[in-house]
Amino acid sequence: MTEGIQGKEATTQPERNQVGDSQSIVQRPTEEQFESNPPIKKSPEQASKKGRLSQSVQRSLSMVAGLVLLLCLSLWGIYSLQPSDPYIQNVLQLSGDVSRGHDIFQLNCATCHGLEAAGEVGPTLQGISERRSQVALIQQVISGQTPPMPQFQPNERDMADLLSFLETL
Repeated sequence: MTEGIQGKEATTQPERNQVGDSQSIVQRPTEEQFESNPPIKKSPEQASKKGRLSQSVQRSLSMVAGLVLLLCLSLWGIYSLQPSDPYIQNVLQLSGDVSRGHDIFQLNCATCHGLEAAGEVGPTLQGISERRSQVALIQQVISGQTPPMPQFQPNERDMADLLSFLETL
């Protein structure tokens, strides 16, 4: 079936393969035959189609990753906006009295922020509720972290009233 290598004729070499009870001969190419057959090349249309599919898959994966990121950021934002401090939660549950809030402001805040909240030593508070959330305003008042503003923690009712007044500025 095969001639020696000296004759340089390459043919397939038989190999016996036992399948079940019957035997069959499996023809395997020789090394020379394998090397002489070039790999099958794809047409430009096939290659282009594969490239488009790959780009489509990449776009889809990018969109999914973007949506997952957006969902995570949204959940983090919602979680971070919820006040965890019981004092702040209690203040936000109360409806404040603007008139009482004005009186509290005049007694405790007007010295630095001015009688009309236009700013003196402290900054203007006009439009403050448009620039800061209610939680941020409460934290600003009670923290004392922005000198020269002192730490000031009114009871929950007074804080709710002051917050209602600040929202009118």
